Amino acid sequence: MSEFRLTVAQFAATPDIERNRALAVSLIEQAGPTSDLVVIPENAMYSDSAKEFPGQTHSEALDGPFLTALQGAAERSGTHVVAGFTETNEGAHPYNTLVHIDASGALAGYYRKIHLYDAFGYRESDSVTAAAAAEPLTFEVNGITVGAATCYDLRFPEIARWLVDHGADVIVYPAAWAVGPLKEFHWESLLRARAIENTTYIAAAGQTGPHCTGQSQVIDPLGITRASVGEEADAFATAVVSSERIAQVRTTNPCLDNRRFDVSPRA
Repeated sequence: MSEFRLTVAQFAATPDIERNRALAVSLIEQAGPTSDLVVIPENAMYSDSAKEFPGQTHSEALDGPFLTALQGAAERSGTHVVAGFTETNEGAHPYNTLVHIDASGALAGYYRKIHLYDAFGYRESDSVTAAAAAEPLTFEVNGITVGAATCYDLRFPEIARWLVDHGADVIVYPAAWAVGPLKEFHWESLLRARAIENTTYIAAAGQTGPHCTGQSQVIDPLGITRASVGEEADAFATAVVSSERIAQVRTTNPCLDNRRFDVSPRA
């Protein structure tokens, strides 16, 4: 049996880049020493949800100061980190990118968001470049495979199954899930559905209010919430991920073995 401690941390990013960076580092350093993986939200480096500065944008390269600071925090804390930020894309709109930083502080992998949030009256594609569906982001923590996707990806069950087909037993979703009528209900329902239908752990780390729902949580393969942060800002919650629990649920509910369809990304 393998297990690891998974933390979801949440805060509300603002246009103040230095403040966001310091807060992200602080949350990693608070949670990291007793966690094997810390997940922080989408767009953690910069966000202007209130449209205070409509002409202002900010992006950085993979070796920029934001990720460099997170790499230092991961190394000092001895924990893996998954975080979302805006990645420079020369000559085009930036990417909405997740990174995996390993426990030595190395940048071990990244995922550029595939499904852009062109819904509910918003058009992410006006300012972000959609990535091609190439290789998924997966990695191991204590012998358990983790896959990663971003926010609006949650509404597409195929990407979760794609990650499972690449070995994921845990799927993490950094997010900035916008507030709105029934949006918290959608968030909770979709997280639980992805866990139950894939018999995987689901861990979601969301930005907090007033513009996003927060409600970061870890859900087990039977759909039971094992840890939740609620609405609290600048906070985190931790749960144990267990390969024994995964095996137990998949013995009771062998839906992955019983499936009759494959999933593959479109070109």
